[in-house]
Amino acid sequence: MNFLVTSSPHIRASVTTRSLMRDVIFALIPALVMGIVFQGVRALVVTVVSVATCLIAEFLYGKIVYKKNTVKDASAAVTGFLLAMILPANVSLGAVVLGAVFAIIVVKALSGGLGNNIFNPALAGRAILMLLVPAQIIRFAAPGTALPLFGTADIISAATPLHEMRMPIIPKVPVMDLIIGRAAGCIGEVSALMLILGGIYLIVRKVISWHIPVAYLGTVAVLALVFSKTDAPLMWMVYNLVSGGVMLGAFFMATDYATSPTSNKGKLIYGIGCGILTYVFRNVGLYPESVTYSILLMNALSWAIDRFTAPRVFGKEKGGRA
Repeated sequence: MNFLVTSSPHIRASVTTRSLMRDVIFALIPALVMGIVFQGVRALVVTVVSVATCLIAEFLYGKIVYKKNTVKDASAAVTGFLLAMILPANVSLGAVVLGAVFAIIVVKALSGGLGNNIFNPALAGRAILMLLVPAQIIRFAAPGTALPLFGTADIISAATPLHEMRMPIIPKVPVMDLIIGRAAGCIGEVSALMLILGGIYLIVRKVISWHIPVAYLGTVAVLALVFSKTDAPLMWMVYNLVSGGVMLGAFFMATDYATSPTSNKGKLIYGIGCGILTYVFRNVGLYPESVTYSILLMNALSWAIDRFTAPRVFGKEKGGRA
């Protein structure tokens, strides 16, 4: 009788990187649909260009450095999708290409590929665009504005709810408009309802756990309620939750496997940190939106959180003694 001897682990599962990425894309589609409804077909064009650029950049990098083709795992497609979701529909397509190439080549590939990157590639792509072409990232077309499919989109910038909250006042945009997506903002962050539904789908599918989203959103809610800048603290809290990129960040960005802690305790600490930084930056920072930099800073601290929240190995005392 012949026995096949192999090294551990011997656990088998049907979950693959590709299946996880496919679920993330499915969860993002409702938000994209609402973005197209209120921002026009150009929102779809920006998304297609972003995804295509990420796929091409990953493919060409693999060819150049003689590495295995990783395009099929769909992680590059997800990066492109997420990058498009945090950009306005009126952004130039050249800027989209630049952000996508930076996200894939500099942030992901040069770090060693999927799972080795310190920072979320999509957020880092947006951050570099904020540095190089800030005017394109902070100017938003009003819902229903006719934008050209290609070329430069000349628009009259519309104020977002976050801009009005800096005054500080309760935004004029009805809460229901923010919930369904009828407001100025980035393609994928304006419909809070679609993002919540997508987040619930990911939790039910066990693609993500509830710890980071609940800790993130809960922290923002508590801080907004306690440190309200208006005489309507409850409404101030609601607008802080449904405005800007908080929902998108909590469910889709902060939960990135490679850049977030692994333990449940660590995830809670991480989510609380994201929430604190988001609210602080929104109120004292130069720009009203702060989700990008909040999560990127917590990405840099993820390893430290993991180190101090790692579960104790069975048979060892605290301090590492057996």
